[in-house]
Parts: sequence; structure tokens; C-alpha cells
Amino acid sequence: MAAAEQPTVLVVEDEPAQREVLSYNFEAEGFRVSQAGNGEEALILVEEVAPDVIVLDWMLPNVSGIEVCRRLKSRPETRGVPIIMLSARSEEVDRVRGLETGADDYVTKPYSIVELLARVRAQLRRSRPSSVGLTLAYDDIRLDPETHRVYRADKVLKLGPTEFRLLSTFMEKPGRVWSREQLLDRVWGRDIYVDTRTVDVHIGRLRKALCAFGGEDPLRTVRGAGYALG
Repeated sequence: MAAAEQPTVLVVEDEPAQREVLSYNFEAEGFRVSQAGNGEEALILVEEVAPDVIVLDWMLPNVSGIEVCRRLKSRPETRGVPIIMLSARSEEVDRVRGLETGADDYVTKPYSIVELLARVRAQLRRSRPSSVGLTLAYDDIRLDPETHRVYRADKVLKLGPTEFRLLSTFMEKPGRVWSREQLLDRVWGRDIYVDTRTVDVHIGRLRKALCAFGGEDPLRTVRGAGYALG
């Protein structure tokens, strides 16, 4: 799987050894991993890397995991990012508090890495369905990640690999405005240098492919912000 196609997990854990164990296991399973050792760093990284899922420790210095969760779930742009809370607190009242704060799942320490990975994949089925092979649909457009085919009004469209990844990104979150920098990170990958103007070129190619058989252009240019589907 190409690096830019991998789902991104943000691991927020203040214990370096535990953070490395989690990162190693996620990378071994094909994830891109970003790490944060405290709440402040996590809040900054969320804006930079736009993770697909966050694994968040409750007990963090300064800004707690609960507070990080509360802030992220209060923002429209990050509200939909799944958060799995990790905690040594096993009492029911603590689990309820974590879930009521907005966490999508709650895992008690010590935990099984295999179970945690399964829970992360379960969240991805909702937040980034193409990463687990689920077909995406928007209006009369259908994208099948397993066969790598795109249909519009049941006609097969010809898309290059970059245009396919762009469309997949848009279709996973219709209506969301993606900046050029976020699209570069998601589609090309953080380790590859590409000029932001390249995004405009590939958006143009994607628009042409989507309208090859007629129909309105479903992509929207948001002046000063980026692009969105619908």
C-alpha cells in the first residue's frame, strides 16, 4: 500500500516506551503514525496531519486526555475524527465520563494490542471506509477501492492514480473543505515534496474526468481555503 493511501493514526501517550510500542504495531499493520507526548502537542498535530483516528491516553501532563477530547469534539472541523481513549481507570463512572466527553471508544489498561487494532479498524469503517475496502458513493458517483474503478451514472470513468486518491479523499468527507496542504499530505504523503500548485493541476484533471460524460462539476473551489466535494 502506498504511503499516501495509508490511514493515519495519531498516538497521544506521555510514556515514551508505550508510545513507541503502539507506533511500532500500528506501522507494522500498514498505518501511518504521528506521535504526541502531551495534550498541547496533540492539539497542534491534529491540525497539521488531519488524522483518521486518534488513540488518546487519559492521563497526560498539563492538558489531560479528557480535555483534549472535549476540545476536539467541540470543533466542527475535528468533531468527526474518531477518538479511542486509553485509561487505567476501569470504573464504570470513568468509562461513562470518557464516552460522554465525546470519546468514540474506551479501552482499559492493560489492553491487548490485537484488540486495540480491531477497535481502530472498526472506527475506520466509519471515518475512512475506503481504507478498509468499502465502496463510496456520492450523488451519481461511485468509487470502488478494491477494483480501483470509478463510475458516474453507471459509466466507467478513467482516472489516474493521483486523481483516484483525490476523489477518494473528497468522497470520504463530502462537504469538507480541504486545503492544498492537507491534500498534499493525504494524497502525496508527508515525505514527498510537491508544490501546492500541483494540487490545482490534478484537481483540473479530476474535474475533466468526472465530467467526461456530461453532468455538473461536483467539486467546489473555496477561495482562500481549498477544495470540497459538494
